[in-house]
Amino acid sequence: MRRSGSVLAMIGGLCLAIAGTVPALAHEHPSGITDLVTPAVVRIEATAHVDITLLDHIGDLVHVERSYRVPIGSGTGTVINPEGGMVTLTRVVTTDRDVRILAANRIFSEHHKVKIPADFERHKVKDDRLNHHLQDCYPPKKPTATCIIDVTTEITVFPNIAPADKEGFKAEIVRVGDRPDSPAVLAPIGRADGGAGLPTAPLAAAVPSKEGSPVAVAGFTGKPAANLPETVDIAHLRAGGAGEGGRQFKDPENKADEPKKLGALIDKGLLGGPVIEDKKGEVVGLLVGGGADARMIGIREVTKALAEANVAPGRGPIDAAFEQALTRFHTHYYGDAVPAFQRVLELYPGHTVAAAHLKTAQAKRGTAEDEATKTVAASGDAPRGAPLWPFVAGGGLLVLAVLTTAFLLWRRRPADPGPGTGPTTAADTRPPMPDPPSIPPRPVLDEHADSTRVVSRSFPALPKLSSTVPGPVLVARDPGATGAGATGAGAVPDGRPADAVQKYCTGCGMRLGHAHSFCGYCGQPTKT
Repeated sequence: MRRSGSVLAMIGGLCLAIAGTVPALAHEHPSGITDLVTPAVVRIEATAHVDITLLDHIGDLVHVERSYRVPIGSGTGTVINPEGGMVTLTRVVTTDRDVRILAANRIFSEHHKVKIPADFERHKVKDDRLNHHLQDCYPPKKPTATCIIDVTTEITVFPNIAPADKEGFKAEIVRVGDRPDSPAVLAPIGRADGGAGLPTAPLAAAVPSKEGSPVAVAGFTGKPAANLPETVDIAHLRAGGAGEGGRQFKDPENKADEPKKLGALIDKGLLGGPVIEDKKGEVVGLLVGGGADARMIGIREVTKALAEANVAPGRGPIDAAFEQALTRFHTHYYGDAVPAFQRVLELYPGHTVAAAHLKTAQAKRGTAEDEATKTVAASGDAPRGAPLWPFVAGGGLLVLAVLTTAFLLWRRRPADPGPGTGPTTAADTRPPMPDPPSIPPRPVLDEHADSTRVVSRSFPALPKLSSTVPGPVLVARDPGATGAGATGAGAVPDGRPADAVQKYCTGCGMRLGHAHSFCGYCGQPTKT
């Protein structure tokens, strides 16, 4: 029997492996897609807010106050964790030009009615006295300064959502590099707490080293809008060039001048945009350059900047649900993809890629393109899916194993001596035993506090958004936050300890307390 049990276990395991492997092959995750990254691509615009006061000592003492907004940078960023942490380039959010000089030129030109270009250069005027005051207005600040200047940087982020957010949300600089093309790390300000987070982009562990490795680039050429979606283009990496110099681009077939093509996209707004690896859809670097020169700084520089800024990349529940939906969509299981994309939109209503794919999946659900509803041409009604022969063979093996076990048990059972044979003993003359007392029916179990719940295995349990969450920007709940409805770390919702298990009497099924040694209904001990 021990040998037959081992054989049964091996056969059962083989059948389960066959049954689990065949459907899994039909849902293998696709490769070479940018859908995992584009929802996390954002437009970034940096503006210097300059408050300047001119102390006019010519004639009557007058204080002239002005405020100017000076654009200092724009480009593309990538969200790398659900809390809204972002990476871009330093020169997207900073500038090496002194905006205080521009403010001084403008206020002198406006107040004294002289022709001074509104640029970042120091100028002179013909009037010696007025020119002296102008030079004292320029930075740096001196004891005889005629201008008091205060500069603050304002960073606005426009997420990839629909409908488009025209106002965007504010962000602050967590870290900038010592070079214009160094990675910069940003964090959102005043985010809406209590949501499921922002879509994030997965980061690769290393840059492909092979010459001509295919990649894709993504970014925005302006503020996201219905008529201005993200721009995506293909490229190829050259070998080498890691570190400060960056990695260059080159078409291995020489059909396109990729540095020039990508340089034009960088000038239009893709500066700092993600470079996406072709197989796993992960970010391997950021776009730098412009004009006829386009390069990529690698992922190691990006992760180093994140570590120095103490910002950890990560993935959230939106990303998990979205990857499940993409798997069904890109393997043409459109009927299964519809509820999956609906789940994503419940978590993040503005998800543009999920909304677009949901519309396509709904149109193709139940058609000849839907793998889940394709039919076999011969029968006309049998669904075409995984081959049935592994399941038939497995079922036959199981039946054969059961019959073999039953035959072995029948051969080993002792022979029945039959009536009237053998010596008669006192036990044979005893009166028959009375029928056992009837056991009262088990009480009906409570179907409220501890009722059984049926959980779908199509998707993992994911949080849902509250309708009261304000704003289009959704971010993850603070792990350390507490509320009136929060429970302790060692308790469960009904107040029992976290490791407590509800016990029941094995005789009558009565619910038992945690300290009961005997059943209060039938008296049976709880420990045997």
